[in-house]
Amino acid sequence: MELIRVINVEKQYKNGVTALYNLNLSIKKGEFVFVIGASGSGKSTLIKMMYREEKPTKGQMIIGGIDVARLRNGKVYKLRRKLGVVFQDYKLLPKLNVYENVAFALEVIGMSKDEIRKRVVKVLKLVGLKEKIKSYPDQLSGGEQQRVAIARAIVNDPKLLICDEPTGNLDPVTSLEIMSVLDNINRKLGTTIVMATHDRDIVNKMKKRVLLLDSGQLVKDYMEGTYSYEIA
Repeated sequence: MELIRVINVEKQYKNGVTALYNLNLSIKKGEFVFVIGASGSGKSTLIKMMYREEKPTKGQMIIGGIDVARLRNGKVYKLRRKLGVVFQDYKLLPKLNVYENVAFALEVIGMSKDEIRKRVVKVLKLVGLKEKIKSYPDQLSGGEQQRVAIARAIVNDPKLLICDEPTGNLDPVTSLEIMSVLDNINRKLGTTIVMATHDRDIVNKMKKRVLLLDSGQLVKDYMEGTYSYEIA
């Protein structure tokens, strides 16, 4: 079953730079997909369009039945409730502890305290942080902070998890631990994951589907791929 469909998408910025040209691709529900490419390849633009930070100039980007290109600004929340986003820099609230950081995502949509507690404990256990529930961000390592960010992104049970360079600030060992967490989420929850990365070791080790962008175009699509050295 198709979760993401990109049809003839182009993106031109106001400064005249065209970041994506006539992009077409399909991602099925439950897939784990890496998006790779050199700086300026269009990788970041594609990822940002998936969570509607950017809009296509032309074409359609359909995510979970919603056409992002036609979505009004006032309706973006409807899309974002269907997905979770994990960034390179964690974006945790420093004055809230681990539990509160994760629970916050559910409090803003008015969920009951009992349901919040149930969900938060479940996802913290899944990411291996149940014992750190009362810790604050400055008491955690970078890897632990990223696990909190992942827990927060999946606590609302999204169908899609978008990861934008989630291991960019982490050492190689911690990066692999984070990838193990993401792989677990993909396998156990069936969550579709789309991850932009520059990390060759991770891509080569995981053997997932790989989309290679170059100069705004999709140039390779490997079903069980490795990091392509000749262009990236």
